[in-house]
Amino acid sequence: MNWKDDFKPEVKRIIEEVEKQIQPRLSEIDDQVTFNQRKVLEAFQKERISEENLNGATGYGYNDMGRDALDRVYADVFKTEDALVRPQFVSGTHTISSAYFGMLRPGDKLLYLTGMPYDTIQEVIGVTGKAGMGSLKDFKIDFDYVPLLENGKVDFKAAKTKLTDQVKVVAIQRSRGYSSRSSFTVDEIKVMVDHVREILPNAIIFVDNCYGEFSEIVEPTEVGVDVMVGSLIKNAGGGIAHTGGYVVGKQKLIEMIANRLTNVGAGKEEGATLENLRRMYQGFFMAPEVTGAAIKGAIFESAILEKCNLQVDPKWNDPRTDLIQTINFGEPDSMIRFAKQVQKNSPIDSYVDPEPSQMAGYEDKVIMAAGTFVQGASVEFSADGPIRPPYTLYLQGGLTYSHVKIAITKAVEETFFN
Repeated sequence: MNWKDDFKPEVKRIIEEVEKQIQPRLSEIDDQVTFNQRKVLEAFQKERISEENLNGATGYGYNDMGRDALDRVYADVFKTEDALVRPQFVSGTHTISSAYFGMLRPGDKLLYLTGMPYDTIQEVIGVTGKAGMGSLKDFKIDFDYVPLLENGKVDFKAAKTKLTDQVKVVAIQRSRGYSSRSSFTVDEIKVMVDHVREILPNAIIFVDNCYGEFSEIVEPTEVGVDVMVGSLIKNAGGGIAHTGGYVVGKQKLIEMIANRLTNVGAGKEEGATLENLRRMYQGFFMAPEVTGAAIKGAIFESAILEKCNLQVDPKWNDPRTDLIQTINFGEPDSMIRFAKQVQKNSPIDSYVDPEPSQMAGYEDKVIMAAGTFVQGASVEFSADGPIRPPYTLYLQGGLTYSHVKIAITKAVEETFFN
């Protein structure tokens, strides 16, 4: 018996067409996974990771050999001077916020080269949210951004006028967030880095790498980025880490950010890892494979949904630089219906019926389907999006390619073939 046999004949035909269509692209992803897996394996070997490193510390966390070795593993893989990998980072937004407050001082300016950042970062900056709550704006740290061109690319001509001496940190958001533009590839990030260096050679170039780790064979820190952050409940945690985030980059910047996470004087030396280290190590080791499975799932999603006459981005054969697959529904009802099917075909909370609701950090109501083992883990199969035109649903993740294929096909059948 074939897994496709339970679907309607017209759906089964589409599945078979898609599987044949995307096979060459999936083979390319398999090669990419193996390349990235080798990088991680060699870092584990170089740092002589042992059973002893997998046991965490308590209390202050002094002399935590496993924590310090994990920092070195991350620095090796991302080819940086230093790293800060901690369970105390509660989200990607918290990790980014800690980095900004660690690096910026009153009178400095943060400039986003890639347009306005996504909703939760806007609150950190002080663009939205209540005054006096501790945003960068409250600390007299200025902010500006370079609006993107109509094609979603960086406006380098406009950037030149905004790259003034006051700018201390130039930020690049690799992933699209909740915008319609495509995510930026590492090649595109290199062009941005070179442009900034010509005008402001001493500026700190920062990359929000959430959703991006191991989606290519080169990382932004290999093309001149000074500091980069990500979340362990996205790619880098491999679906195994329960919490945490990482910062990699130049040693001085890592020290400044560590002082913000803990306190000046403690920095990287404090912070109990408790029972998290084994999952953090194993998750990072699994991350290339899990990321590859998610990308293969996104390729399948793109191909099958395009056959349903939906607008998708990226296309199935486009280059991939993160996990995110978008679908434009054009109206809210089908967007919400599809998200409900994603939830229904998840391993956890499949019986839950998600409804659009107001969420902290977002201006519009958001529909969120996430039947995940780790709460909010977007390396696992999930779908979410703000209820606003053009009513775009953002699919991401998938611990296994097989699960994504089954779940998406069922969602397609229930939404478009009933």
